[in-house]
Amino acid sequence: MKKITSIIASLVLATILISASTSNPQEKNTLKGVWELQDQYMYKNNMVVDTIENYKNNRQVKMYTDSKVMWTRYNPKDSVEWFGYGNYIVKDGTLEERLEYGSFQMMKIIDTTQVFSFQLELNKNTFSQIALDKRGNKYYSENYKRIE
Repeated sequence: MKKITSIIASLVLATILISASTSNPQEKNTLKGVWELQDQYMYKNNMVVDTIENYKNNRQVKMYTDSKVMWTRYNPKDSVEWFGYGNYIVKDGTLEERLEYGSFQMMKIIDTTQVFSFQLELNKNTFSQIALDKRGNKYYSENYKRIE
């Protein structure tokens, strides 16, 4: 009897340890982290018609915390600085960024556009923010890869 109790206790303990060490398959993907632009898509009739690769010396990085976003772009051939900072929310497959401030050129855009809204396709290590026209058709996307 003592042997059976010992075996059952060992099985229960093993089950608990295995459950605690494996990740939850229901775990939600999150934007929290650091992402680098890989490429951009141009759409026609909701289909990708062109891919614009990110060139070696160009970098665009986005950083997300629980509620804040900051992004910066570097292009050695462009003397214009590009960066922005603000809040974001993800809801029902939509990413909304509300930028508070940015570079001089970005502030011109922020002054006329309070909310930047995108369809969001989020996976564990990649995401795409897809711009939609007034009819809800895709016309442009930025595609990112997690770097941290």
